[in-house]
Order: sequence, then structure tokens, then C-alpha cells
Amino acid sequence: MIEIIRTLNQFETFRNNLRPGTIGFVPTMGNLHKGHLSLVKESLRQNDNTIVSIFVNPKQFGPNEDFEKYPRTLGEDNKKLKDLYRDEEFRGRLLTIFAPEVPEEIFPSNFSTKITVGDLTNKLCGINRPGHFDGVTTVVYRLFSIVKPHKAYFGQKDYQQYLVCKKMIEDLRLNIQLVPMPTKRDEDGLAMSSRNQYLTGTDRELALVLPQTLEKLKETIKSNFWPESYGLALELAGESKKEGDWDYLEILDAKTLREPSERTHTVILAGALKLGHTRLIDNKLVEIRYAR
Repeated sequence: MIEIIRTLNQFETFRNNLRPGTIGFVPTMGNLHKGHLSLVKESLRQNDNTIVSIFVNPKQFGPNEDFEKYPRTLGEDNKKLKDLYRDEEFRGRLLTIFAPEVPEEIFPSNFSTKITVGDLTNKLCGINRPGHFDGVTTVVYRLFSIVKPHKAYFGQKDYQQYLVCKKMIEDLRLNIQLVPMPTKRDEDGLAMSSRNQYLTGTDRELALVLPQTLEKLKETIKSNFWPESYGLALELAGESKKEGDWDYLEILDAKTLREPSERTHTVILAGALKLGHTRLIDNKLVEIRYAR
């Protein structure tokens, strides 16, 4: 049986009485798909106790974004986790859902603290979503302080979010290991996302431009020596941005999200594409080849 805890007081009592052992944490906004479930599986494999939070965080949505219509599917999420939990592999492991009933359970009316990570948040998604990453780091820190996990699991589709939270953990010296997990994709190559369900049939076809363009950039960089490959990829990215409604399509150092330098070994190919009212993000990591 999986326990669902809906209030902070109930969760704190549960956490104080939790059996000894390692605690893995998977923070989500719910509407779980196979990408989320892959994080839960890995946490169950690596830890004695796994806690999945399901909380649509109001602080990371802008005034014209989809907070109100973001899918809230706790019943379906619970069923998916139950089905996963039945696997013999996870016998003896504990899985618990923390799904705050109202935002005030996490952010009381007098809550006024904000966690800000500097340089990493001023590019890519941070340009057109001001305040977004402050909302992310604030809720992640708040959840970390409540759950007190040993490990936390993040999908690499939200690569910038992963880097920002990693930097927060390093700067604040939090004793938590951040575990990045590979992006899960549908058979057509589109990265799994709760927002994919907003797409019409036509938009779904158009959305494939995002992973296909990133794959072309990846092959360009893998097939040529650096820095020639960088020039070729920049040219290809420039041509690609002329078609479709791109928020960005960038080639950056995977550690710093800055322009690649002579010390760069891996680049991140990051794209954000808008289709109607839906905005999709994706990325690919590529090790660059230097001529010997």
C-alpha cells in the first residue's frame, strides 16, 4: 500500500517516525508519465525509502502561464505509482506520496523568502520566464527542508533546472546528492512532457522539429573536429531558427551555460519551441572532438 499524505503536519509526523535507511526524493508537479516513473524506479532501486512529491508550484508560473489549467491528476498518478510498486524488484522498499492539498501547506500566507541562483538563471528559459527559476529553487529548497532526503532525482529534459538546483545545493552546502536521469522520449523522438497533451495532431507533427533539429546539430558536432564543428553547428542553428517559433536554439558549455571556451569538453544543445499556446523544451549533451 502507498500512503498519500496531504498536509505538512501529517508529513512531518510521518518523517519523524520514518524507519531508518536512505531516503530518495522525486519532486514532481504530478500528471506523471514514463519519464517521472523512471526517476521513481531509480530511487526505489537505490534507497530504502522513496518519497514522491506532487505539488503544482505557483511560484514558478508567470502571470500569463498555465498554472490554473496545468493538469492535476492525483488519482491517476497514484494508480501509476501503485502499478510500478507491485514489481517484485521493489519488495521491502517504502514508497510514499506527499501531495499538499493546498499551496499554503508549502507557502503559508506570511511566507516571504526567495532563493535566487545567479548567472545560470539569466539565459535560456530565464530570459522569457523572469522569476521562474527563483520559484523553482525556492520550492525545491522548501521541499528539501521538509523531506530531508539523502538523494534527489531530476530528469535531464529540464537540464537548466537541474544545473540551477545543483548549484544551489553546492552553494548552500546541502548534504543531498542530486542524481540526473536521461530524458525519456516517445517513439517519434519527442521528449516526454506533461504539456505534450496540449498539442493538437498537427502541432504534434510540427513539434518533432525540436528533437530533429537537436539531433542534426548533434551529428554535425560529432562528425567534425572542434572548433570547425562549432562553426558548422552555429550556421545550421541560424538557418533552423528561420523556420518555426523558437524561443531559443543554443549551443553552450554544458557546465556553465556560457559560450564554449577552450576548456569546454561537453556542450548542451538546448531548444525551446512554441506551438500555439504550448512551449516545449528539449536538449542533447554532446562531447566535442578535438583534433590530436
